[in-house]
Amino acid sequence: MLEYASYGLVLLALGAYVLLDGYDLGIGILSLFDRSDRRRKEDNELIATAWDANESWIILAGVALWAGLPGVYATVLPGVYLPLVVMLLAIVLRGTAIELQSAAPGYRRGWGLVFGISSLVATVCQGLVAGGVLSGLSHRGGVFTGGTWDWLTPYSVLCALGLVAVYLLAGAAWLQDKTTGTAHDRAGRLGRPLLVAVAAAGLVLGFGLRVADPQHLRFDQPLRAGLFGLAVAVAVVCAAIAWYGFGRRPDWRPFVAVAGAEAAGLLAIVAATAPVVVPPDLTVHAAASPHGSQLFLLIGVGGCMPVVLTYNIYAWWVFRGKFAQPTADTEAAVPSDSTTAAERPTAVASATGDGPWAAVVVRRVLLTLLAVAVAAVSQDIFGGVRAWIDPAGVAVFSVTALALWIRSDRRSAAAGDFNLQAAEK
Repeated sequence: MLEYASYGLVLLALGAYVLLDGYDLGIGILSLFDRSDRRRKEDNELIATAWDANESWIILAGVALWAGLPGVYATVLPGVYLPLVVMLLAIVLRGTAIELQSAAPGYRRGWGLVFGISSLVATVCQGLVAGGVLSGLSHRGGVFTGGTWDWLTPYSVLCALGLVAVYLLAGAAWLQDKTTGTAHDRAGRLGRPLLVAVAAAGLVLGFGLRVADPQHLRFDQPLRAGLFGLAVAVAVVCAAIAWYGFGRRPDWRPFVAVAGAEAAGLLAIVAATAPVVVPPDLTVHAAASPHGSQLFLLIGVGGCMPVVLTYNIYAWWVFRGKFAQPTADTEAAVPSDSTTAAERPTAVASATGDGPWAAVVVRRVLLTLLAVAVAAVSQDIFGGVRAWIDPAGVAVFSVTALALWIRSDRRSAAAGDFNLQAAEK
């Protein structure tokens, strides 16, 4: 029975990722179609408060899958390497764009474009991975035996388009809850058309699953059919609540309803496919790790999940309420490109707090080379020396990076970069 508990942890982490990171991916995609730089900057600031905590759930899902269901890990990863690697690169670029856009005065269109495109690419790749797995991956004895492009099927493409629509809907619902003014009105107008698109995608993917899934779903089983029907009914009710809530108060109602519909949709997929994890025949029991690994997983990863959830709740509490749009006085204080250095606030004028650019470049190059060397040693490229070099290298790299980080922050603080009161005046 422990393997089903591990399977539950994987589903919980994946579900939390879809619910939490889905809305900020959707906001990133929506920013591509927004013509207002002010609203795009506002969208970025909304995401900057919680994106890192939201993405922690996919890491927990990967760890739980690797430790609890290694058969699934060994089958799925080789089968979806290409979209998975592209997704990870997009997530890295997206996080970089969020942080640099948040630190920049005003709006930087280049980073905004990276933020939007990487959000779209990550979403599409996630849909391709999910659709490729549901379409079935060839395997024998827990080893992937298919080809490089087996994940690219008509159903996986439809899943990618459907997931884009779902994330767009979640993003619009979140924007209605967290914004005011034109951003709030725009989110309310987008909600219902996106809800129609999600409903259409759900119908197509639901009926298409019976054609695409090679395991021949058994809806003649009463328990399976009952759970699937209940999940679909809950999703329909939540969709109706979201339809009524878009453009109306209270503003939180559409997002809660959309989150409920997403959770019900995920449960419907599980009800239709369990206990098979990778179609056509890799079950939870066949893919599970030994009993000791299962127990260690439940204690280790299961204990981490409440910590991550607490961090999510704390971030929501700290940044609760509406995002405050800048007033006319604040907007006037933001320096334009034509503002002279003497007229700019101290926090902006002292952007070179890290020292001369040559020293910064040399320091970062050396730190990068040190990181590459540590990675090479950890992979035993030099042969038989990592047993004593690897721990020392990791320790040196970590301490050096921490020291440089603290030193840089102290110099930035002394230069006034973190003086929020001065920046607001």
